[in-house]
Amino acid sequence: MRLFFSISFSRIAIIAALFVASRAASADVLKIVVDDTIHPLVVENLDRAIHEAESTHADALLVELRTPGGLMISMQEIVQKILASPVPVIVYVTPAGSDASSAGFFILESADIAAMTPGTSTGAAHPVLGSGAIMDPVMKEKMENYAASLMRSYTGKRGRNVEVAESAVRQSKSFTAEEALAQHLIDYIAKDENDLLRQIDGKTITRFDGSKATLHTAGPIRVHQSTVRERTLSMLMNPNLLFLVFWIGLLAIYTELNHPGAIVPGVVGVFSVLLVLYALHFLPFSSIALVMIALSFVVFALEAKYHTHGFLTVAGIVLMTLGALLLVDGPIPQMRVNLWAALGVSLPTAVITIFLMSIALKARRNKVVTGEQGMIGEIGVVTASLTPAGKVFVQGEIWDAVASSNIDVGQRVVVRRVENLVLQVEPLRELVPQATPAG
Repeated sequence: MRLFFSISFSRIAIIAALFVASRAASADVLKIVVDDTIHPLVVENLDRAIHEAESTHADALLVELRTPGGLMISMQEIVQKILASPVPVIVYVTPAGSDASSAGFFILESADIAAMTPGTSTGAAHPVLGSGAIMDPVMKEKMENYAASLMRSYTGKRGRNVEVAESAVRQSKSFTAEEALAQHLIDYIAKDENDLLRQIDGKTITRFDGSKATLHTAGPIRVHQSTVRERTLSMLMNPNLLFLVFWIGLLAIYTELNHPGAIVPGVVGVFSVLLVLYALHFLPFSSIALVMIALSFVVFALEAKYHTHGFLTVAGIVLMTLGALLLVDGPIPQMRVNLWAALGVSLPTAVITIFLMSIALKARRNKVVTGEQGMIGEIGVVTASLTPAGKVFVQGEIWDAVASSNIDVGQRVVVRRVENLVLQVEPLRELVPQATPAG
């Protein structure tokens, strides 16, 4: 019996060893590319990637990072997910010429393995207000201390240089790849991802929870795919594009209101505005700015109607431009509407709107030339004596007509009213040239 159990346990041990060996041989790496500002959609996408890496038993998650920074709250969520990830996370700043600044530096330092390509940079992690305004001393100190404490909370446990990392927060220091490696902010410099995975293959690392893990990264690389929703909304995270889509939506609705029943402009406008409002809830936006942009269309219309000699035009341009600039309260310029984008939309809008409204108002003031109203003032010829009822020939047709006095056939008359398809006319009093006295 002992022999039997001995043989059984030996077989189990052999099978387990073969399983581990086969898993190591077939281990793969899941890759996600983060080439964007840091916002809630990036958090969502990275979270899905971590779960995919876990469910598919990937040996590691490779985050290819390049970002100018972004929202602090989104950065914190990403750091939390990386620190709690059941799969080792490798953050790699690439290609050459890229950077992982501000929020990107926090993310880089949170990784199990931090690496950069020669020619990249990182750092400049000083916290700033969303509007880019200068903070008062008390608020500045509070935000600096909080950001620095966040950096210290995990940098030391990752075995990196806490003091230098904190200098990127307090003094906005930036580092090249070589400087970051020399000062123990990153673990590797690699020319490409294959070089990086070759360097770390077989390395044993200490996870954030203190456990040990051996990396097997010689296998294939799989790319994590974003959903259609994530790709669509990610494009709208560009505030300039977001403002443009919102403007198109308002312009389409404005067109529908001026041409009731057109349908298509109304559908496009409502869809565009709803899409923008949905995308905006992922960003720090100003509801007042939305009102200002919408109100600018009203001001342009009032200018066309009342002709205030440009006063309302200027007001409309100012409203739309300020509304655009205040629409997204991002901490970095890439997360705010550019001034030139705001002016590039507001100025043409003012010209186009006033031009179209002027045409519409001019058309309304013009005399109606069709239907019964179009008959008023027309000249006709009596074809059947008006005594006082008869017939007149007007606009190529014979009409029933009445007059206040008898009018003979052949006389010319002018139409004054139309009631129940009967013309009310009166004799046309033509000017008779006066004879000039003989000299």
